Amino acid sequence: MFIHVFIYRFKCLIRDRQMVFWTLLFPLLLATFFYMAFINLNSDETFRPIHAGVISNAAYQQDQSFRSVLTDVSKGEDRLFNLKVASSKEKADQWLKSNRIQGYYFISGKELHLTVKGSGMDQSIMKSFADQYRHDHIAVEDILQTNPLALNHGLMADVSNHQSFVKETSGGSAEPNNILNYFYSLIAMACLYGSFWGMKEIIDIQADLSDRAARINVAPIHKLNAFLAGSCAALVILFTEILILLAYLHFGLKINFGNRAGYVLLTAFIGSVLGLSFGAFVSAAVKKGEGVKTAILMAVSMGGSFLSGMMVMNMKYLVAEYVPLLAWINPVNLLTDAFYSLYYYDSLQRYALNMGMMCAFIVLFCAGTYQIVRRWNYASL
Repeated sequence: MFIHVFIYRFKCLIRDRQMVFWTLLFPLLLATFFYMAFINLNSDETFRPIHAGVISNAAYQQDQSFRSVLTDVSKGEDRLFNLKVASSKEKADQWLKSNRIQGYYFISGKELHLTVKGSGMDQSIMKSFADQYRHDHIAVEDILQTNPLALNHGLMADVSNHQSFVKETSGGSAEPNNILNYFYSLIAMACLYGSFWGMKEIIDIQADLSDRAARINVAPIHKLNAFLAGSCAALVILFTEILILLAYLHFGLKINFGNRAGYVLLTAFIGSVLGLSFGAFVSAAVKKGEGVKTAILMAVSMGGSFLSGMMVMNMKYLVAEYVPLLAWINPVNLLTDAFYSLYYYDSLQRYALNMGMMCAFIVLFCAGTYQIVRRWNYASL
């Protein structure tokens, strides 16, 4: 009887075109739009040489040290500046006004000055360069006043040799990728959209909501067995849809999931069970019509997606910093973080913590649904 109900529930569910659209086609379309919008996000953050200018006045020509340093940082593929030499201040101001340069240096007396238009990363780098040069120049002058022979013992090389005593460490061997969180949260949202399948299974055994549910309740099979068979059919459909989404992201859009394919598939399966059980629990607990149940599931799914960084990437980190409890009770964030942990971290500790929390939610939702459904009785149908 279980297999018989499973097969017919599967045929019934797969013919629901509206549900298939929202749980399969909509995430695929959204993934395509994300790819078109965010694919160049990482390349935009690649450093490009800054268009900078310098006024070639008499003071600049006499300052051999500054000319040498500025020329050195304006050569090679990893150069800091694309340097343009202006013959006068008026010329440099004209370049700055027309945005041909981000700023220009000029020397007045013995002072190095910087003129910029507006503020931004390029302007900050130019200011840092000027500050560093002033610092080094003052240091050299102080040393030469006390030890004039230091110039013959590699003073300039020592001053220009900057060392950092802070070691940067990474949590994993993978390179950080700003666009991955958008796609991982999209997968998590698709898993939570599986809650609509869970809602459908509850509605189809809730005899006071539909004629179909009334017929199921008078059929010679226990409603919990019918619900379990239908839920298994819904899970097969939902997990297949998530696999199609993963395949499209990986093979079609070249989204990187790391080298742990088995764990990725396990996470997708647990996410599917989580979405299905969540939808069933909310639908069983809410004693209203289908419209209210749908609104609640949509609000939780989209609200959780927003807090996990699907719309604004920094939102995920703001929630983790200021409201950490909200991050741990948000199923979309748990799924998103599980996928990113597999990609970025060598250790599985963070991944296991996320999976443990999701499994705990699944047990809670399933137990709550069982306790509610088993008490449903109808005086007449």
